[in-house]
Amino acid sequence: MSSFRFSSLLSLICIAGLAACGGDEPNAAQTSSAGADTGKLLVIYTNADEEAVKAMENALNKNGFDKQYIVQTFGTSELGGKLLAEGKNIEADLVTMSSYYLDSAQAKNQMFQELAFPIETINPHSGFAAPITSQEGAIIVNTKMLADEKLPMPQSIKDLAKPVYRGKLSIIDPNGSSTAWLLVQDVVSAYGDGDEGKAVINTIIENAGNHVEQSGSAPLKKVRAGEVAVGFGLRHQAVADKAKGLPIDFVDPIEGNFALTESLAVVDKGGKTNPNAMKMAEAIIRDGRTELLNVYPNPIYAGESTDNANRSAYPETFSQPLTTELLEQHKAFFHNKY
Repeated sequence: MSSFRFSSLLSLICIAGLAACGGDEPNAAQTSSAGADTGKLLVIYTNADEEAVKAMENALNKNGFDKQYIVQTFGTSELGGKLLAEGKNIEADLVTMSSYYLDSAQAKNQMFQELAFPIETINPHSGFAAPITSQEGAIIVNTKMLADEKLPMPQSIKDLAKPVYRGKLSIIDPNGSSTAWLLVQDVVSAYGDGDEGKAVINTIIENAGNHVEQSGSAPLKKVRAGEVAVGFGLRHQAVADKAKGLPIDFVDPIEGNFALTESLAVVDKGGKTNPNAMKMAEAIIRDGRTELLNVYPNPIYAGESTDNANRSAYPETFSQPLTTELLEQHKAFFHNKY
C-alpha cells in the first residue's frame, strides 16, 4: 500500500496497493499536504493495513493528538529498505513495522529510543519496540468448491503437495509478500531445508502453477472468488470471511500456526526528537489494542484474551530469531537457490 493520510479533517488518502505481512509490496509512496503545514506535524511511517492504521488514529485522537500527525503507509520491503538505508536520518518520528525489520534496523543503525513507558507482553520483547499486532498463517478453503469438486479438506501444509490439489491451489512468493514466510516456516520447521523440505515446497509450487502470487491477499481473494479451492494466507482474514457467512473456512496446519508481529518504535533524533513521539507511542499501545484485537485476535499483552473461536489450534514459534537475514535464506530456500 502506498498512501498519505492526514488525521481527522486533514485526511487525504492515495492508495497504491496493500501492505504489511498481509500485504503486498509497494509502489512508490505518494504524498500531499492538502494545504497543511506538514513541518509542524509528527510523521508516522507504517506498513500496517487500513484497519490497523484506523485503530492507531482513533487511539491518538482519543488522547488529544488529532491534527498533530501524518501517517504515511508503505509496503514492508520499501519501508524496511528505508529504515536500513536511512537510519536516524529517516523523516519519520514514529515507526510501526514488522518486528524483524525493526530489530535489524536497530542492530545496524541504533536508531530507536528505549521505550519510556512500561509494557507487559506475554512473550519477551526488545526494550525499544512495543508489539501492536500478531498475525498467523493458515490454510484457507472455499467450502463450496471442496464439496462440488469432491476435494478432501487439507490438514497440513504437506497435504498441499498432493496431486489432488494441482491447479486448485494459490500460495504466495516470499519475494512478493512476507505473508509467504509463514508457509515457508511451516515447511522448514517440520521437514527441514534439505531434500525433504525442498521436495515438499517444490511440489506445492508446482501444484499452484500460475497461482503463485506476489500479493499477500491474492490467495484469499482467489479462494473467495472460486478461482481456486485452497490457498494459504492470514488466518484472521479467513476468520472474518467465515463470520460474514461467505463459503470460506480455515484450517490450522498441523505443522503449526507461525506468526509475524508488527511493532512500534520511536526514532532517536537526539535533540531534534519530537517531544510528542513517545507520548503518541504510549497512547497507541494503551488505547489502541482493544480495537486491534477485534481484527487481529492474537493476545500480545498480559491480561488480553480471545474467544476460543478465534484461537489457533497449533500456535508455533520458529526455532531461530526472525531477522531479515533469515528471511533472505528462506526466500532462497523457496526458490531452491541453496
